[in-house]
Amino acid sequence: MKLTGGQIVVETLVRERVPYIVGIPGHGTLGLSDALIGQERVRALQVRHEQAAVHLADGYYRVSGTPLAVFTSIGPGAMNTVIGVASCYVDSIPVLVLTGNSHTHMAGRGVLQEIERKRDADSLAVFEPIAKRTWRPTGVGRLPRILQRAFAEMLTGRRGPVVVDLPMDVQCDSTEVEPATPHTYRPTGPVLPDPGLIASAGALLDGAKRPVIVAGGGVIAARAWDELRALAEFLGAPVVTTMMGKGAFPEDHPLSLFHGGSKGTTCGNAITAQADVLLAVGMRFADETTSSYRHGVTYAIPPTRLIHLDLDPTEIGKNYPVEVGIVADARAGLAALVEWLGEDSRPRRYHHSKYFELIQLLREDWLAQVRELAESEHTPVTISRLVAELRAFLDRDAIVVTSSGNTQAQWFQEAMVYEPKTNLSTGGFSTMGWTVPAALGAKLAAPERQVVGLVGDGDFLMTAQELATAVQYDIPAVYVVANNVGWIAIRDLQAAVYGEERSVGAEFLKGRAPITPDLAALARAFGCHAERISAPDEVRPALERAFAAGGPAVVEVLVERTYPLSGSPAVGWWDVPVPEYMGERRERYECERAEER
Repeated sequence: MKLTGGQIVVETLVRERVPYIVGIPGHGTLGLSDALIGQERVRALQVRHEQAAVHLADGYYRVSGTPLAVFTSIGPGAMNTVIGVASCYVDSIPVLVLTGNSHTHMAGRGVLQEIERKRDADSLAVFEPIAKRTWRPTGVGRLPRILQRAFAEMLTGRRGPVVVDLPMDVQCDSTEVEPATPHTYRPTGPVLPDPGLIASAGALLDGAKRPVIVAGGGVIAARAWDELRALAEFLGAPVVTTMMGKGAFPEDHPLSLFHGGSKGTTCGNAITAQADVLLAVGMRFADETTSSYRHGVTYAIPPTRLIHLDLDPTEIGKNYPVEVGIVADARAGLAALVEWLGEDSRPRRYHHSKYFELIQLLREDWLAQVRELAESEHTPVTISRLVAELRAFLDRDAIVVTSSGNTQAQWFQEAMVYEPKTNLSTGGFSTMGWTVPAALGAKLAAPERQVVGLVGDGDFLMTAQELATAVQYDIPAVYVVANNVGWIAIRDLQAAVYGEERSVGAEFLKGRAPITPDLAALARAFGCHAERISAPDEVRPALERAFAAGGPAVVEVLVERTYPLSGSPAVGWWDVPVPEYMGERRERYECERAEER
């Protein structure tokens, strides 16, 4: 079969069962774009910004487990994907990014939009630190194998984005191709754990008096939630999750102690700090999860003995010393632990133990704090009350998408999530502008389920143009925009660490008065159902109308912006340096910093 480079790309996507290719065409991808004409097996979706194309693909993968392709032109189009690619890289999300570039015979001449002052057609240098792998085929004959390797790379091991840079002539030249099926070039099956290490870890857990399991995004990625629950119930071990792991364990389960770290919960931090044996699965001990490594706040390793199970060997022992380090797929590793324990032990009758009593006391104390926040009758409505109203309204399996700031932190801390893949959020890159397009991807992946983007006004305005995409393709995602007129999470951080009088550059002000666009009117201009509310009792009726509208909808909620009602009480600790001229605040920071191990 003789195919052009563009046709080879399309044929590969078909064989990999990729349903959408998302992007913006340009002169650098004319050959690829033309190959999509008449193609019904792969649907091309337009967006209004290339960054949004990657975020949409990100959201789609997190729900469906199927990667999408993104295509961009040469130069600015390719560079506009960088934030999306970096976000996927940090959160280990696969996406195939196809960028246009100069013809092979014109490279280095400085053609329109070429980056070439250090090396010819050098845009891939920008992607080097943020893509799992990059390629630039110098001839169409190399393209089939490169695409096969690209899919194998992004979908095996620790997953992540890949970039294939397509010279314009490579897209248009043709070659004889023998199409290959994915199983012939991609390994299948999980990475299995070492049996001896499983035995060592199992013995530690079996002998533990205060075992704790911490579940990260690797549990979600490996679909290991059943094995996680089986192990927790066998041991009577409480489960704490990271932000990426939220939903891996049902949070109405009595063994759930929610989260630890600086954005965590009092119960999560207390139980992990007291653990004698800690099993960490599919997580990397990042600074927010660990309270910036301050000893005893979230973790006390040592004396806590750590078992770290992760697919990526570079994460094991990176931030904490391990007693047992196991390189394996999370599902395979957890299943092996359950099997090993079941051979010689019986499940613990944990409901009658002193440890379980402690778990329940810690859990109820935190939930009482959340209930108090959730019952606020303050107008404008607080974000805590908004979160409570939204959670009460939504179905158990509704998908909620958050990006950054107070809305992300407070949904994470205060809302219960019951099922896997229903909490979608940027993790380590904390990318603003992610929610609007990612929610579109989530809705495309799960059209039968409720999908809500919970987002602040600053975040929303970064990618609000994608409401046009939602309307164009009739994607009925609902957005709840908490409008507090600024980057209020940053202002609150300034107030908490430096003092309330030292807020700078984080509020939207005209002179001294807050200024905001009418975001509901903006959404209506795009063709969405939209309304603006501000009182607690207005939230549920507005949500009912938004979902009844049957199309893209925006509920703009004017929320309380006065510190500290603008957020919720911080727990844990986060290392935010204080200038030396701040005297007592600096001295207190240095004392806290000294407690890090």
